[in-house]
Amino acid sequence: MPEIIFDCCVLSNFALTDTLWIIEKLYTPKAYLTDLVNVEVIRGIQNGYEWLESVNMAVKKGRIKEVFLRRKPEKQLFEKLSVSLGAGEASSIAVAKTRGFVFASDDRAARNEAELLGVPLTGTIGILLKAVKKNVISIRQGNQVLKAMIGNGFHCPVKSLSDIRK
Repeated sequence: MPEIIFDCCVLSNFALTDTLWIIEKLYTPKAYLTDLVNVEVIRGIQNGYEWLESVNMAVKKGRIKEVFLRRKPEKQLFEKLSVSLGAGEASSIAVAKTRGFVFASDDRAARNEAELLGVPLTGTIGILLKAVKKNVISIRQGNQVLKAMIGNGFHCPVKSLSDIRK
């Protein structure tokens, strides 16, 4: 399984529904976030989004690893992408492109940029479907999680994972 790098929105969807364990079960030890996404998580906690503490704990325990922009091509791509994207999304795409990671995001603009660069993509729905396929959760549980995410503000084009699996 390839490494995967997450933006804050996908992590937040799972943290908000107390299901970050699904990401950990599917992707540890190949789950990553950039230091700039981690800053978003920490600022979120400081601003009262306490559910993000589970992401912070996953990073502290090494279940999601923090990475930094370290090479010139990553930094150059980050600068280019930062014109139209937030720092978290731009840094995640830069790492995904240069290191061959999958990029996990639900942000349409970020997904479009990643697609243009040929970066493999997934998002909240793709992760839930993978969890069902890998028997981490049942389709019923997946639909319950999706319903909870939608109830908490996740804008989703489908109401049921069953609609996609057909």
